[in-house]
Amino acid sequence: MRFSTQVLLGLAALVCTVVIVLTFERPPVRTTQIGYRGVAMEDVANPRTLAVRVAANRLPAVPEAADTDGPKASETFENVQVLGELSVAQFGRIMQAMTEWIAPAQGCTYCHNPENMASDEIYTKVVSRRMLQMTRRINTDWTAHVGQVGVTCYTCHRGQPVPAEVWATAVLPHSGLQAQRGQNHPAPVANDSSLPGDPFTPFLLQANEIRVISNSSLPGRNPANVMQAEWTYSLMMSMSEGLGVNCTHCHNSRSFGNWETSPPARLTAWHGIRMVRDLNTAYITPLQPLWAANPRGPADGPHGARLGPGGDALKINCATCHQGANRPFYGAPMLEGYPELRLISAGPARAASAE
Repeated sequence: MRFSTQVLLGLAALVCTVVIVLTFERPPVRTTQIGYRGVAMEDVANPRTLAVRVAANRLPAVPEAADTDGPKASETFENVQVLGELSVAQFGRIMQAMTEWIAPAQGCTYCHNPENMASDEIYTKVVSRRMLQMTRRINTDWTAHVGQVGVTCYTCHRGQPVPAEVWATAVLPHSGLQAQRGQNHPAPVANDSSLPGDPFTPFLLQANEIRVISNSSLPGRNPANVMQAEWTYSLMMSMSEGLGVNCTHCHNSRSFGNWETSPPARLTAWHGIRMVRDLNTAYITPLQPLWAANPRGPADGPHGARLGPGGDALKINCATCHQGANRPFYGAPMLEGYPELRLISAGPARAASAE
């Protein structure tokens, strides 16, 4: 009996140790008051992990500004559709920057045929046009979220042809007595919790409302169901992880649903959710046929998945830009050094054969 008791106590201690190690973050933890004292309105950060995130969110050096005088790129080169208003010098500068931002190892040939730079035969050139127009959309129409800091291609790509933080709609089995919704399978996007592993499809692709908290205590009726609540909290967990913040960065600790007492960051996030949804539906999803024709990337590489398991396009979420920082690159101005990105044409792209 004594031996069995010792074994059980040892196993219990082991389980407790595992739970503590996997659940709690190793100190030190630093808190910064952002609201009334004594009500848990604070930002929580760990200096150890914060240093790692700061090191990963450094902008590359901005090259010397280009001369704006001289002939336009559209007058000098063939098939320049969205950057035609730039001077030749500006055009060369932004092309070089995009190479470093997106495909530094492949260089110009990631998008261009070196024998015919005007050709659209490499699909990535067509994609890049639309991505430039998406960048223009963010910097022009979504200033409620990005402010005057703006974005560049590097905000998401950071030297990779496919951004590190992308997602696709989960493909779930339909067998069994109850259709699965991705719960109880710990996923990184839900901070390894039992919440659904795909909170993005309902809110960042579809336009479901994120409203599950009642406006009064003991309400007679709440139209939200448990599934909606789980999706909502999974999305909130992913945003918390993607921005490196805790709940009270955006929400009032007394009432998460109350707007009047919420920190200003909540309104910025509200616009951000709608911005991401707009970009996924208007710019990324329509490019799916191009990626479907090239599911592993350009013929010359680099090779990697361009589609999700269900054949849908790889889409963006908050972490795609933020990557662990409450503001991408901790608020460093991105658009300021690249005025060329303010001159992108919003007109529809056309095939090179239409010239």
